[in-house]
Amino acid sequence: MAAQLITFQIGEQHLGVDIMAIREIRAWTPTTMLPHVPAHVRGVVNLRGTVLPVIDLAARLGWGTTDPTGRHVIIVVRIDDQLQGLIVDAVSDIVAVDESMLQPPPSLGDNPAADCLEGIVSVEDRMVMILALDRLALHIKPSLLAEAA
Repeated sequence: MAAQLITFQIGEQHLGVDIMAIREIRAWTPTTMLPHVPAHVRGVVNLRGTVLPVIDLAARLGWGTTDPTGRHVIIVVRIDDQLQGLIVDAVSDIVAVDESMLQPPPSLGDNPAADCLEGIVSVEDRMVMILALDRLALHIKPSLLAEAA
């Protein structure tokens, strides 16, 4: 069975998520910082009246901190019952991949990045890491988001 993925880049790395998890792709917007959150949480933005937590995906995966510019985008995804934004360098395209082509991430010991991956698939001439959004999820108490609003 084929799955449709949105692919995007962080530096030279190619990643993808199931298209059904994507709610929208929006231009970079500066965030409002929150107190006492993990370092990979950039803060929150106002998404049409909803407080949207924004994750620096590069930092979450252990690849360094993103210094966002006007060329960066926020991919808004639904994880469980919460919308979250992921900062990425650029959105590439939509691809259909056969789920039988999905390879498990290599076992490299204690590797936080691999823990966030569902698998890896070869698409044309590049390797695309498929994110496991449920393992990547940021669990913020709704009360903390309400205070930020």
